[in-house]
Amino acid sequence: MPTGMWWFIGAACGQLLFAAVLLRTRSKESEETDPDGVPQPQALALLRGGRRAAVTVALVALHQRGAVAAGRKHTIRANGGPGPTRDPVQLGVHGALHRAFALRDLTLRPEARRAVDALRGDLRGAGLLRPPARWWAARAFLGCVPLTVVVGAYVTGASGAGLAGTLAVGAVPVLVAMALLRLPPATRTARRLLSGLRERYPLPAHRREVTDGWLVQLYVALYGDPALALFLPRFSRDGGLLDRPGEVDPNRPPQERGPVTGGGAG
Repeated sequence: MPTGMWWFIGAACGQLLFAAVLLRTRSKESEETDPDGVPQPQALALLRGGRRAAVTVALVALHQRGAVAAGRKHTIRANGGPGPTRDPVQLGVHGALHRAFALRDLTLRPEARRAVDALRGDLRGAGLLRPPARWWAARAFLGCVPLTVVVGAYVTGASGAGLAGTLAVGAVPVLVAMALLRLPPATRTARRLLSGLRERYPLPAHRREVTDGWLVQLYVALYGDPALALFLPRFSRDGGLLDRPGEVDPNRPPQERGPVTGGGAG
């Protein structure tokens, strides 16, 4: 490997180091919890599935009070006032329903966006979501790692055995950068929180096992579509809340519905 290539490898490793520093966050105890210390369902949904998931859980809570209902052509409509709630996300989502909206359009309404963005800010302050400026700066550094290795190989004129050695050594920082690029905006603390809550609250096989409306919201926050299809099959289907309605059968036991993924808040 050409001697000058080590400078480029060092630069790539430096970019990795900067990115790793930017991706580190300090976690704090969240104030948005219930009496048992469990974060509110909208917050958990935002950590798991982003804006759409948070709005979905808010709609579930509103539907439980009769404040929203399924409209025509897989839309959601208001069905009276929001009810006795002070939750900002639920109030923002209900306030956005000036008319019937599909879920995707509802998440883009200003009232809903502001409420979810405020919740996202709280989660960043608690160390559960990475700050956006640091997040995108880290991704920029990570994207420069493979570019630095390729430019180094070109500038140093590596060829033959030297090129093979260059690519072998350069593959290490490139692979690390690709792995870090796959990290979600949710921090490690947030992912551990979601994993621990799924162990504490496994999705039941039958909806009659759960009579607490707050627990239904929690299950939807943690599991998404399988919980929606289990507890609110008609409202979820008619309101267009399911991401993949054809893949979720409420009559199938949870362990046969496929894996549940999490950790994203984009």
